[in-house]
Amino acid sequence: MNKEIYSLFRLFEDMNKEMKLSEYLNKSKKIQVGKFTKKIRIAVLSSFTVNGLAETLYVKCAENKINGLTYTAEYNQYNQEIINTDSDLYKFSPDVTFLIIDSRTILGNHFYSPYSLSLSERKEFIETKVSEIINLMTKFVKNSKSKLIISNFVIPNYSPYGIYETKTEYGLQEMINDLNIQLANYIKKEPSVFLYDFNGFVSNFGENNVFNFKQFHFGDIKIALDFIPYFSHELMSYIKPILGINRKCIVLDLDNTLWGGIVGEEGFNGIKLDSTPPGNAFLEFQQNLLALNKRGIILAINSKNNHDDGFQVIRDHPNMILREENFACLKINWEDKVSNMIEIANELNIGLDSMIFFDDDPVNREYMKKSLPEVLTIDIPNDPSEYSRILHSINDLNVLKITGEDENRSKMYAQERKRTDLQKSSIGINEFLNQLDIKIQIKKADDFTIPRISQLTLKTNQFNLTTKRYQEEDIRDFTKSKDMIVECVHAADKFGDSGITGVWIIKKSSKEEWYLDTFLLSCRIIGREIEKGILGYVIEKAKLEGVKKIKAQYIPTKKNKPCENFLSDCGFKIQDDCYVYDIENNAIKMPIHLTIKTQ
Repeated sequence: MNKEIYSLFRLFEDMNKEMKLSEYLNKSKKIQVGKFTKKIRIAVLSSFTVNGLAETLYVKCAENKINGLTYTAEYNQYNQEIINTDSDLYKFSPDVTFLIIDSRTILGNHFYSPYSLSLSERKEFIETKVSEIINLMTKFVKNSKSKLIISNFVIPNYSPYGIYETKTEYGLQEMINDLNIQLANYIKKEPSVFLYDFNGFVSNFGENNVFNFKQFHFGDIKIALDFIPYFSHELMSYIKPILGINRKCIVLDLDNTLWGGIVGEEGFNGIKLDSTPPGNAFLEFQQNLLALNKRGIILAINSKNNHDDGFQVIRDHPNMILREENFACLKINWEDKVSNMIEIANELNIGLDSMIFFDDDPVNREYMKKSLPEVLTIDIPNDPSEYSRILHSINDLNVLKITGEDENRSKMYAQERKRTDLQKSSIGINEFLNQLDIKIQIKKADDFTIPRISQLTLKTNQFNLTTKRYQEEDIRDFTKSKDMIVECVHAADKFGDSGITGVWIIKKSSKEEWYLDTFLLSCRIIGREIEKGILGYVIEKAKLEGVKKIKAQYIPTKKNKPCENFLSDCGFKIQDDCYVYDIENNAIKMPIHLTIKTQ
């Protein structure tokens, strides 16, 4: 590597804290994953050699407390593996499958000599390749419940026409770009298929870095071995959200994090937050944070600062992008940041493992790492121009589906602050609940609600009786069965709409017995007796259908203690290894402050 390339490589290495491939290989031999409850089966199909990828994914999964088992097919055997339903791929029964195809493979000799074909032949050739790929994906989706992640195709910086490439109608680069566009358009229609931006990965690091000609000619290695860890980092962006693992709250310092300088020393007008360096770097950082906030990422403040000084900048500075309404919680005081972080988690009713901490001070970061290792503390450089780049590199913020509830999350937290104020001013819990004017609507699982239902099963930990995790495909299968009931609740009150916040899945064991497979409630609405209203509805529904007993389980985890006594408090009795509700000899008391509507 020349000096410039090496510097770039080191920059990414520092940002992502990546080890060498050899370190991953050594570490993979020592890690024990038997204790991890989260498991995933990963298949990798590739048109080229990906030595070391399985071991690296294994380590990265373990770092996230995931037992990751990987099947890597022989290189360039992806067609045979998918077409043959008796192949090792289907026997492996993956949860997620990565299909990575190189541009050279898909274009064959036309990668080197596309202009041996006429214009119409080039277009026809690409259409044929699109059809082949779509047929392959359709075959896989039909025969597997696995999520399929297919890469797009790398657009090379090379062309046999050189600079005349841009003057050529439907040249090599345009051919591949068209292939990518058609592939992306198809995937938008397939709920279980996702696109991995392989072209973006290569562009990000540089084609001349990622593609090593010596390694390519030696063993058909299209990704240089040095970049396998970075490649694995990107694949983890899909693996973690499939298991419901993601961070949903970014907690930020103020001075030298959201703006340049120290407001307590330099004053309101002295901080750096404008269109000139370094102020423009902080503006860009805030713009990127705002974009994340609008798609559902919670923002909070944890700053050692004078309360009034900090609030004045947030409320009144003409160049502030982020305002008070964008933050779900603001801790601007002289308390230690660890205590503040715990309070933020409690007030937002989220786990510490859902939080990311940005702070320019290395002392504060080290203190947070040692005190609260569950929090992802980001090591940021002194140069604020790198803040946005580092934010983009975090793969813990990804989700496979952005729901309406996600997009409205900031508004919902603002509403929650109003509810908290009402509760503080109320004489007691009953007065508070009566004033809320809570309305809940029972909805069946359908195309509109299934993504949110799946999301709640994957992410809800506190009020979740069994913590069973279901993908969208699982929920769709349940809805097709006459022996299953999948429903959800949409909650609202005088302060606003909380969206779909509860889910229950029932298995009809027999005409006289139901089993409550899943019963969960979002942490946002815990404490309003909505759960009792839902259960009362379920019991009444069962009674109308002639059901005599409802069975349920409480499977304890580290996080679901809030629902430990829920079943017994509602009249369920322990029998053998489960809870049983005797409908004929019991009657649940419905909360009078709830208005319940059914679909």
